[in-house]
Amino acid sequence: MKILLVVATKSEIIEDKFKDCDVIVTGAGMVMTIFSLTKRLSKKSYDLVINIGVAGSFSDEIKIGDVVEVIEDNFSEIGFEDGNSFSEFTNFRIENAFKVNERTNLKKAKGITVNTVHGNEKTIAEIMSRLTPEVESMEGAACFMVCEQFETPCIQIRAISNKVEKRNTGNWNLPLAISNLNTELKKIIDSL
Repeated sequence: MKILLVVATKSEIIEDKFKDCDVIVTGAGMVMTIFSLTKRLSKKSYDLVINIGVAGSFSDEIKIGDVVEVIEDNFSEIGFEDGNSFSEFTNFRIENAFKVNERTNLKKAKGITVNTVHGNEKTIAEIMSRLTPEVESMEGAACFMVCEQFETPCIQIRAISNKVEKRNTGNWNLPLAISNLNTELKKIIDSL
């Protein structure tokens, strides 16, 4: 099986564990993810793309260090403001069409993909009210969208490094999230 691992930063993956997989490090954010992944899939096909990385959690049930499979994602900022309200131009929600329930035992989560990670109590409350996300990343929906366009199966695995709250990096645990992410990714790949 030809597998491509898509990750935003080199620090999120322990590449030595995944020598049988191709890896691309896109850079942070949806623009770089779309560019890098489109460029790669234009030249080479894969049986499976796995988008991995850390994420923030909105949910009290998803703790720092937990690893989840995001099965639905949303470009949460594409739309317009009208006074105090926000409206989407169209539905930018993407459900992962590749059903992998039998392949991972991870908790399934609903995500949003953002250009600016949330760190303001007012905007956190607004996004929770509007979309009820459980996790946020800067790349997930972009990866799903590109893979959908190339008709390439894709899954998204996220490890929680922090709660979505007023920015306080003292509460984050990147080493735990990255360690757990790579452990779970190895299990998934070994099961394929």
